[in-house]
Amino acid sequence: MIDKKVVVVATGGTIAMKYDPEKDGLVPACTGEDLAAAVPELANVAPLEFIQFSNIASPAMTPQNMWDLHIKLEEVLARDDVAGAIVTHGTDTLEETSYFLDLLHNGPKPIVTTAAMRGAGDTSPDGPMNILSAVRTAASSQAVGLGVMVCLNETLHAPAEVTKTHSANPATFQSPWWGPIGYVDSDRVVIRRKPLNVVRFAPETLTARVDLIKCMTGSTRDYIDFAVSQGCQGIVIEGFGRGNVPPGMVPGIEDAVKAGVAVVLTTRTPGGRVLDVYGYPGSVTDTRRAGLAMGGEISAAKARLKLMIALSEKPNLATNRDALEKIFDI
Repeated sequence: MIDKKVVVVATGGTIAMKYDPEKDGLVPACTGEDLAAAVPELANVAPLEFIQFSNIASPAMTPQNMWDLHIKLEEVLARDDVAGAIVTHGTDTLEETSYFLDLLHNGPKPIVTTAAMRGAGDTSPDGPMNILSAVRTAASSQAVGLGVMVCLNETLHAPAEVTKTHSANPATFQSPWWGPIGYVDSDRVVIRRKPLNVVRFAPETLTARVDLIKCMTGSTRDYIDFAVSQGCQGIVIEGFGRGNVPPGMVPGIEDAVKAGVAVVLTTRTPGGRVLDVYGYPGSVTDTRRAGLAMGGEISAAKARLKLMIALSEKPNLATNRDALEKIFDI
């Protein structure tokens, strides 16, 4: 057992829910302290401190909530009596919040996010073991300097790589193509690799609005024009395959760039980079000629958060495609 504290920051999610017969479904019901009380083994890991940041379902999590959570975590981790922190969260947007926090966390102390696919009142809840594994990771010297990690099923993932792959199975969180960075064994935390090419930011506030547009067969410029008309500073487009889009979107992309809006292109495939290898109308070669930036290999949802943070720190990036590509295609 270590002497320094691990701070448990509870935000809500299925991990903190129980069945309500009146609502005929799971609803928020447990605090962070309630969750820890179900895991007596925690007393052998580290002293705990609890912060009830919120108690919401994770689809209600907003970028501003994530920013406020970041501020709270950095405030806590600045204390000498704290070794690390865990965040209990809903699974639906866990990967987004984890990635957002990792883009902003520059200190050596670990932040470990965790969640559950089954409610606290279910017959076989997965929350207690996930909380125990997360606290053990946050208390471990092996986790120092690794930024934010996602911990479920005794497995550790990098936020940029992890995704929810199944709507119900407890083994839902996977890191396609790359695999986990480590795991939590019965005697210690085992780290097998460290995430590379991590870019971090330090905006004073979160100011930029960034919209996300998913390509469909037959898509035109309509949604792009609407996003620009609503005053967004950036647009992330989720294209097909290598990042190709329907040709009808290209004039809208070109006009958005001319209007000073940053446009970043991602792919709907779970692996591989966006790259200008084709030359037909709507190809990445075509849209890049219109001023769009290639977004590398992160998901559209994560690219949106990254662009939001980047533009909040440096608004002039919106008109610098090459600089955007250096941030995204890493």
